[in-house]
Amino acid sequence: MHTETILGHSPELGAVLRAAQLVAKADCPVLILGESGTGKEELARMLHRLSPRSGGPFVAVNCGALPAELAESELFGHRRGAFTGADRDHPGFVGAAECGTLFLDEIGDLPLALQPKLLRFLEHGERQALGDPRARRTDVRVLAATHRDLHAASDQGSFRRDLFYRLHVVPLELPPLRLRGNDVLLLAEHFLTEFARTHQAPAPRLNRPARRALLAHAWPGNVRELRHLCERLVLLLPGQLLGPENLGFRPASGVRHTTSVDTGSLVRLPAEGLEFEALECDLLRQAMERTRGCKARAARLLGLSRNTLLYRLKKHAIEG
Repeated sequence: MHTETILGHSPELGAVLRAAQLVAKADCPVLILGESGTGKEELARMLHRLSPRSGGPFVAVNCGALPAELAESELFGHRRGAFTGADRDHPGFVGAAECGTLFLDEIGDLPLALQPKLLRFLEHGERQALGDPRARRTDVRVLAATHRDLHAASDQGSFRRDLFYRLHVVPLELPPLRLRGNDVLLLAEHFLTEFARTHQAPAPRLNRPARRALLAHAWPGNVRELRHLCERLVLLLPGQLLGPENLGFRPASGVRHTTSVDTGSLVRLPAEGLEFEALECDLLRQAMERTRGCKARAARLLGLSRNTLLYRLKKHAIEG
């Protein structure tokens, strides 16, 4: 499945895209979860394009980059004379997104002092600019994204629990690239072709060992890491047939090398072999039992995204 710029055929990604298409036309907040580099802003832009607000502005804000002393003014705006240097009215990001979509990236880094004001805006659809004696109605849909565990952050007091629940109306969790199987190869071919066109150079080709190396890599930087790698390959090795040695992976970064000595393995494969499907089913059952059916904790225990866990539970007909 692919939706414009979001490419992939894996069941894990497909489940997220189908859910996104369903909620795009609603006007509720959406919280996009996922590791850095998984494509959270691309998903937000897709939600905007598929929404009735597609003709309006899409305003993206990196909450982690808002200077604490100016964060309120930057987000909600200010009136002329509200503070030294305010020589004109400023609508802020919320005002700039009127009749459109406001995307709050890295929402977990929003200053704590600003969180009650964001909650009020979400609850009442009103913004009050600095220096303005009254709040004004505004028509903006809010999408937010984070790679942090906001539930844990709310337990620790660094993120307001009421704001978390207000944003968590519809959570969409993008799977990491390492869990998307052959999507790695699909994306690599797409990026190589894209950058070959951009840089007017012949696209490199990947031999079979190189393709296996791409599949084996852990991709800590996710799709962003793969995209940067492909651009580098086009610039440095245009038109060449590439092997694993051209990819620049360090052994410690995730390419799994097999040796005759399997010390350090998490599970020792019996000489007579085993039934992998049965092993996967058993691990899923153990995780669900240990977490008393809490899917979010079971997913973390197994190192899976929540959507991947749900897919595998359904595959093995395990009741949640």
